[in-house]
Formats: sequence, C-alpha cells, structure tokens
Amino acid sequence: MKFLPLLFLFYLSFLSCKKEDNNIIIKDILIDSIFVDTKYVPNGSTVNGVEFNDLDIRIHFHEEVDTNKFAKSKLFISGGVDSAYYHKFDNSRKTLHITPIESLNPLSSYRLTFDQGSNLGGINKTAYSFVFRTRLDSVPKFPIIPDDDLLTLVQQQTFKYFWDYAHPVSGLTRERYGSGDVVTSGGSGFGLMAILVGIERRFITREQGFERLNTIVNFLNKPEIDRFHGAFSHWLNGSTGKVIPFSAKDNGGDLVETAFLMQGLLTVKEYFKNGNAEEQVMCETIQELYQGVEWSWYQKDNENVLYWHWSPSYGWDMNHQIRGWNEALIVYVLAASSPTFPITKEVYDNGWARNGAYPMINNKTFYNIQLPLGSDYGGPLFFSHYSFLGLDPRNLSDQYANYWDQNVAHTQINRSYCVTNPRRFQGYSANCWGLTASDIQGGYTASSPTNDRGVIAPTAAISSIPYTPEESMQALRFFYYTLGDKIWGDYGFKDAFNLTTLWFANSYLAIDQGPIICMIENHRSGLLWDTFMTNEDVKNGLNTLDIVYE
Repeated sequence: MKFLPLLFLFYLSFLSCKKEDNNIIIKDILIDSIFVDTKYVPNGSTVNGVEFNDLDIRIHFHEEVDTNKFAKSKLFISGGVDSAYYHKFDNSRKTLHITPIESLNPLSSYRLTFDQGSNLGGINKTAYSFVFRTRLDSVPKFPIIPDDDLLTLVQQQTFKYFWDYAHPVSGLTRERYGSGDVVTSGGSGFGLMAILVGIERRFITREQGFERLNTIVNFLNKPEIDRFHGAFSHWLNGSTGKVIPFSAKDNGGDLVETAFLMQGLLTVKEYFKNGNAEEQVMCETIQELYQGVEWSWYQKDNENVLYWHWSPSYGWDMNHQIRGWNEALIVYVLAASSPTFPITKEVYDNGWARNGAYPMINNKTFYNIQLPLGSDYGGPLFFSHYSFLGLDPRNLSDQYANYWDQNVAHTQINRSYCVTNPRRFQGYSANCWGLTASDIQGGYTASSPTNDRGVIAPTAAISSIPYTPEESMQALRFFYYTLGDKIWGDYGFKDAFNLTTLWFANSYLAIDQGPIICMIENHRSGLLWDTFMTNEDVKNGLNTLDIVYE
C-alpha cells in the first residue's frame, strides 16, 4: 500500500504526456502569463500605450521548456513584424523574451499569436493571442512656428475646404468630403463666413471673394430652387437646387439649417453693403432671401414654439420642436429679427426658453464650475459654436443667462471632463480634449460627457478658442505637432480620432470645418461678430427679445 501514492503521481504524469515515434515522451506546454513591458496581457485581450522602442514581451511558462526546440513559425507578430524578432530564454528556462528587431511604429496596432502545436519540446495545446497598440510619439511632426503663424496656417488650410472643394456649379459647401452633389444649407452658411475670413486674411482677393459669393447668392435666389415657406432644406443638390432628403420624412424645410445659412448671408450683406453697385445688388438679394423665410409660419398653427421641420409630403410629422438649450439660439434671434414674418417674445420665452425650466436653466456645478444653461455637463461643444459664429456672445445676456459666461463654463466643463477621464480612454488629457458632434468608427454621434465614445474631434477645442484661449491653443499645438502625421491633411484637421482604438477619420465635415476658421477669426479680430452685429434687423430682434448686446 505504501507504493500507491507514487503510482498515482506516475499515472498523473503519464496523463499529461503522450508518446510519439521512437517512444519519445512529449508533454503539454502551458503558458502561465504574458507581459508586454510591465503590462499583464490576458489571452484575447488588448493593451494600449505600449512602448514602440525596445519593446520587451515576456512569456512565462508553467514549467521548464526545451529551449533548443523553439519553433519561430509558431509565434508571430502581425503588423509587419511576423517573425522578425530576437528571442532568448532566462536561466530558469521558464521565461521567453521577445524583442522586435526593428522599432515598431508609434500609434499602431499589432497582434501577437502563439500558435498551437509542437513547440519547445512539447505541445502547446492552447493558442494565445492578443492585440497591443503602441504609444504616440511626442516628437513634433512639423517645424515649430509662432502660435500666430500656426493659427493662420490652420485657417488657410481649412479655408481650402470651402474654396477649393466648393460645389463647382453653385459654389455652395459640400456636406462632407466625397459627398458629390450633396451640399448643406447650414454648412454653406459657415462657408459664406469662411470666405469673408479668406478675404480679410488675404487668402483670396476681395474681387475673388465677391465673385464666389455672388454666384452662391444668385443660385439660392433662382425660382427653381426648392424652398418651403421660404426655408431651405438641410441638404440640396448643388447643381439643381432640388431637395435631397436628410432622412425618410426630412424632405422639406429645415428651420435650424436655414438660420445657419441666413446668419452667413446677413454677415456677407453687412460686409459688402457699402461696396460698389454690383455688391449692393447682391446685398439686396440677400435681404430678399431673408425676408422670404416665413419664420412665424413654423409656429405650426400659431403655437408659442418654433418647429424644426415641415415637408409638403409629410407636413409636421417630424414633430420636432426647437427648444433650448442647444445650438439653435440663432433661430429665435433671426425669427424675432424678421421684418416680414417675425415671432414675438412670448414665443421665445415659452418655446425656446421653456420659461426657464430645465434643461434651459441648469445652474448646477460640475468640476467646481457653475453651468448656467443646458443639460448636465453642457452637452456637445457645438452648442457654443454654431449660433455664435455671427451672434456675438461677449456682451450678450438676458433674463436667462449671460451667454459669454455660459459658453466659457460649457467649454471648461467639457475640458475638465476629458482631463479627469472617468472612462479611462487612451490619450485624454489637458493636451487632448474636446467632445462634440463628429464622425466615429462606423457612424456619427454627438459626443459629450454623457455620451463619450472615446472620440476627440479637433473642432471642439479649436472652435472654443475665444472662450478658452490658452487651453484651446494647447490642444491645437498637440493636434498639429504631435498628431499631425495622422490627422492633418489637404483641408486642415480631419474630423476626429480615437487613441484607444487607434482610429483616425479620413473625413472632413462642413459643419466641423466651418467653426474652426470662423471662431479662430472671432478670437483674433472679432471680424464676424462685429460684422453680423451691425445688422439693423438683428438689433431690432434682440431688442424684441430683451437680449442685451452692448
């Protein structure tokens, strides 16, 4: 009986081995753990922020292995490495070190696979595979230039989207890179203002700018252009002016996009109103376009609120009321300013402002910053951009808020969230912040602290530069110098990126490029704010709404 324990151990040992030809005993090879640098990597997982120089991968086995029988073909690293690596075992013969022969690429994804099969004098019965992503390279990708020159460079490169890539027939702004005949009314409003910046910054001459702007205005004024009680559709065909449905029932007037377009048109009017005879004719046409918008009709049977959509096919089926707080303050301002179809202050108070009910007024504190308006944490940053490309927030206030304080607080909260980074996304920092509407992997979303997908959009921080000049400049430098090889292109900064998944958009969107060039200019010179705010109709509308603006 005393031999039974020894027999039992021998039996277990036999079970964990098998005989091959020539009666050689082959045992199972078990991997205990793998570390990439100092990071433990479970099988099937992903690890981020890995060193791209002198990378050390350590594979720990359960017991000693036969180091003379290591099969390199069974361990490979996809992404261009394959088996081009050094390997060595430590003295215990239980740890294998893997080091790529050449440095890896920064901000790149690789997969290590330790395949099943005969290896190390045994059989590896369980494949081990994981993804590792290398860290970013902080070395500047472009020569360092003065900040003022960098701002000009960003404006000039972004301007090309609205100038070089404009629709060849109408001159209107394409919805996004690659959208062909699909132009956007709101994005075209941003593009009109971008052309004024181009003139002032001498990217083009005044004559060139006027010629393009006149083409756009005359196209919009053609009788065959689809308009819906004076409002334009969200998307239209840049050759014909016919509506292109934005969604199934959104094939009619879009009052918010129309307001963004009118904001741009009225700014152009004020810029050229004292010009030559031809320029003044263009300004008269702009006024006719503005006066043709039946703002009050979009109250839908005289309700004390404006509606976003109306379609001749579906009527009011979209049923989307325009209520604050969001990007649409300019809608109510321009509606109240209309000399032909104005709304009353009652519509503003009851419809837009909800009579102060949440989510109009907030006044809660986030990161020790009080937020006057909006949903918790403020929402996506375009709320503080789109209405304020022309509408000057510096001295703007009413019974609900001081709008400069609102936009500063909103931006600071958005940035503080990214710096705090509660969801631990890769790359979020004081250098890399800004959540707003943008492309994401496989789609599009309005990113915010309450809808965080790990995606940073350069337009968010850069377009906030009037509100957070130092913090936005810090982010802009990071985007250009550190990430420029990934996100800087023919039309400025590409739309968005995710440093956790190492996804980088190839897209440019009109509604994201526009605020970059326009808000940088407002920060530098106040050009668009000063120009738009001279419009007498706008002043009358602000007075109607009891909004202080001086």
